[in-house]
Amino acid sequence: MREAGVVRESGAVREGGSGAVREAGAVPVARRRTPGWVRKHRATAVAADTVCAALAGALALFVRFGEVTAYVFPYVVLSAALPVVWVCVVALNRAYEPRLIGLGSEEFQRILQCGFMLTAALAVCAYLSKIEVARGYVVLALPLTTLLTLLARYALRRSLHRRRARGGCMRRVVAVGHRAAITELVGRFRRERYHGMEVVAACIPRGGMRDGESVPVVSRGGMGDVAGVPVLGDLSEVALAVGRVSADTVAVLACPEMDGVALRRLAWRLEKTHTDLIVAPALMEVAGPRITIRPAAGLPLLHVDHPEISGLRQVLKNLFDRVGAGLLLTALLPLLAGVAVAVRASGPGPVFFRQTRVGRDGAEFTIYKFRTMRADAEHRKIALSSDGPGLLFKIRNDPRVTPLGARLRRHSLDELPQLINVVLGHMSLVGPRPPLPEEVARYGDDVRRRLLVKPGMTGLWQVSGRSDLSWEESVRLDLRYVESWSLMLDLQILWKTWSAVARGAGAY
Repeated sequence: MREAGVVRESGAVREGGSGAVREAGAVPVARRRTPGWVRKHRATAVAADTVCAALAGALALFVRFGEVTAYVFPYVVLSAALPVVWVCVVALNRAYEPRLIGLGSEEFQRILQCGFMLTAALAVCAYLSKIEVARGYVVLALPLTTLLTLLARYALRRSLHRRRARGGCMRRVVAVGHRAAITELVGRFRRERYHGMEVVAACIPRGGMRDGESVPVVSRGGMGDVAGVPVLGDLSEVALAVGRVSADTVAVLACPEMDGVALRRLAWRLEKTHTDLIVAPALMEVAGPRITIRPAAGLPLLHVDHPEISGLRQVLKNLFDRVGAGLLLTALLPLLAGVAVAVRASGPGPVFFRQTRVGRDGAEFTIYKFRTMRADAEHRKIALSSDGPGLLFKIRNDPRVTPLGARLRRHSLDELPQLINVVLGHMSLVGPRPPLPEEVARYGDDVRRRLLVKPGMTGLWQVSGRSDLSWEESVRLDLRYVESWSLMLDLQILWKTWSAVARGAGAY
């Protein structure tokens, strides 16, 4: 169809008279400016890094020298230059990149790298120039700069997460793929808003169109929706959809129709408007050190290592668990004694609740918890219906729970005796939720993979919603942990557990 000298042919635009052909996605679009909240966050990070370096330099001067003399003057100059040098090093290491904002550990890793690089550079320069540098000053100034910067970045991230929970500071995403994959992506982003991704439009393959949608043209309007997100076209109209909804990110999900050639052409179109392109691999729930990109024959191949569930790393994990649990038992002994006395005084019944659970490789063990229910809880269970997800038996406002038990459960204090299980080697500090034998008897092959590692006192399920999660979501998080385990991931989960327990959300 010809309109005002322009011919539209299945996603291409042919200009009458010139003979030039260009795809619809290549229509010139004004370069998109960086979102205002990104610029503000980056400026705040630069200011925070400057203040941290200045404060560290001043403290190092005061602690090392105490007073300003002619000998100290060079270090005064060095302290004055430290903020500028520090910000430049951080910028050169690309620690202000927008893609690092608010998520993942790479931002913190790059700050640590900056600290090591600057320390090494100063040591090399001092050695080559034969200049004597006060080691006490260096030992104080540079590590303190790094530490303060890490704390400041963490505070900025927490503030950003709070704003995202209220719906602000979000990236506008156009999702590309099949309906099922887009539906799952939309659900995850809505549940975990701290990621800062909001899907505002979708483009799906022609084969995924519903009846009557076989000739999609963005300019006509909507093409239905996926999980409440409007479909604005097929795979050839992604760039137009981006301009229409003012998106700043395109997420390409596993989609056979979006092959290497199509993906490369899409990247070229998005490059002109500085729109970010992210690609989700078909292999889900695998991340971290297990994935590496290995180029071969000009192709970027995604290499996936098998999860390490035995060997030296597992020995280190067991050592970390038992030593950590032993130290925690010692430190929390007064609290444990106080809770035990309160449980004994709350009514008839034992202080500890013992129950058979299933551990690694299907081995059964006895788990220890403080009693939170009345003595006849098991007899009354038959008359109750579960509100819990899937195979789990959970009830909101369970009438069997004592008033003290409800308070203990809210902040997971009833689970502290499980530290004994960790010391005995039955459990880990971090791992999947410890299941009951009757639950395991109904597991499918995929779910049974949870038993490859020891169950944990806390885990991804604990820091992601606890009992409010659906059964499918709980299983997905446990499998993600099994597939992506690392000691660093354990430390991150333990750090997040404190805030999850303090809030008490999702515990019943």
